[in-house]
Amino acid sequence: MDGKHVMLQAPINTGSEYYNYKNFFSIVLFALVAANYHLLYADVGSQGRISDCGIFKNSKLWKKLQDNSLIIPRPKPLPGRERMTPYVILADIAFALHENVMKPYAGVYEKGTKEKTFNYRLSRVRQVVENCFGILTSVFRVLRKPMLLGPEKASVIVLTTIFLRNYLR
Repeated sequence: MDGKHVMLQAPINTGSEYYNYKNFFSIVLFALVAANYHLLYADVGSQGRISDCGIFKNSKLWKKLQDNSLIIPRPKPLPGRERMTPYVILADIAFALHENVMKPYAGVYEKGTKEKTFNYRLSRVRQVVENCFGILTSVFRVLRKPMLLGPEKASVIVLTTIFLRNYLR
């Protein structure tokens, strides 16, 4: 899971609400993407100043994780192992750890250590969500430049691109 800033023209009478750390106005597309590039969950329209973790903590996805109503398979041992391993959502360092949310180790580790190897492999797998955002942007060019719309209408357009992309898959 990750977030993508969708650039907007400065919304009227919003001050810095939609101004993000990248120095432009935006809404956030927060998405959970499967390994086959299928968008499983999307939350669109949060103000650009809010972090990905903040959006996640206020999402229906988080609420379902908390009350165990999200349909996640029961933990199973990995092939050739006995220890039970839970199914997890992969996230970046900005997110909090949870039984079903895995993030990289914080800090800098020397080459060859277990932590460095884990972080590298986690990063490689997380490229799926970044690639998915890139595909979405390349197919739907409206996402390439600032939208000259208010946040509500821009959110509808972004959600439409997600539905169309999943349909076209």
